[in-house]
Amino acid sequence: MANVSHSRGDMSTHPDAPEMRTRYDRMLGGRDVALVDGPVFLLGLYCAVSPWVLHYTVSQPALVTHNLIAGIAIGLLALGFTAAPARMYGLSWAMCALGIWMIVAPWIVGDSPDAGVVVNNIVIGALALVLGLVCAGTAAKRVPRA
Repeated sequence: MANVSHSRGDMSTHPDAPEMRTRYDRMLGGRDVALVDGPVFLLGLYCAVSPWVLHYTVSQPALVTHNLIAGIAIGLLALGFTAAPARMYGLSWAMCALGIWMIVAPWIVGDSPDAGVVVNNIVIGALALVLGLVCAGTAAKRVPRA
């Protein structure tokens, strides 16, 4: 009978070891900020529903539409970061821009907003800016594909 049991030897002698190591490094290269994807999506979801949570749908109808669209955009960026990280992390600067826009939007889009609306948008904008900077920083450190 032939010996078909495999001995647990050193994998470094395998002829495909360098290629497997390169492929493994390439697959993990885009997932540096995988823990940021979830909070970004939740931030977009909260931004979209915040007019109804804070009850300013009647007093600020323009900001209702604005926050709904901005929240959907942030949520779509988060889904893109999850689905195609290698392609989407270049757009993390767009999330930074959305964050800055969310901070100034109550005075540009709104009509004399009250303090609750202003604080809500400043917090959402600051979080989007910080999360966008985290995504952009880790995307800049990534090694380009060979």
